[in-house]
Order: sequence, then C-alpha cells, then structure tokens
Amino acid sequence: MMSGLVRKNFDAPEETRPFEGDTGHLQLVGSGTGVVGRATFQPGWRWSEHVKPIAGTDSCQSAHVGYFVSGRMTVVMDDGEEMEYGPGDFAVMAPGHDAWVVGDAPCVFLDWQGFADYARR
Repeated sequence: MMSGLVRKNFDAPEETRPFEGDTGHLQLVGSGTGVVGRATFQPGWRWSEHVKPIAGTDSCQSAHVGYFVSGRMTVVMDDGEEMEYGPGDFAVMAPGHDAWVVGDAPCVFLDWQGFADYARR
C-alpha cells in the first residue's frame, strides 16, 4: 500500500543532469506516479546548442507541461509558431521545438511531463 503523502526536495534531487557548456542542469525527483523535474537554464542557453548534442534529434521531442518560476524563455515550434514565457506562466509544449533563454537572468522551469528522458546521456 502506498502512502497518501509524498515529500521530495529539489535541494536533494535523486538525479542531476548537466547541459552542455555549463549552461545549466536538470534536477529530478520521483513523485511515486512519475518524474518531476526542475531545470535551471543559464543566460545564453539554447536547446539546439546545449541539449541537441545529448538528444541527437533535430528539435526537442519531449512534450512539456510545466510552470516557469523565474527568468524568461522563448520557444519556437518546428512549424514556426513562437511564444515567450516568463515567471508565473503555465506552459504546454508539444514535441518538435527549439528554445532559448531571453535576457540576463537564469530561467527556472518545473515540468511534470517531459523531463524523464530529457538530457539523458
């Protein structure tokens, strides 16, 4: 029987995956029903430069459902649709996109769907 309460802390993640070029990292915790991730993207981070070499795909093929804690990020879909996200924004992103940090502040994003295999080496 599973407990009715789960407590995890991103200050003690179960796994950390660094991005290329020291441009940030992904921290993962298990929720009992899946993986939740907190990604910190440093200024200058861009998926096509700092995760594409790890993923080996032309664009990000992860679907994301999450929340922007801080910083700003632009996401552009393979078909050209583009959106900028910032603090307090809830986001749904389908597979097939590039993304990059906007501005000089780190971008922190919590994701309940797409980080299980993201940036896995």
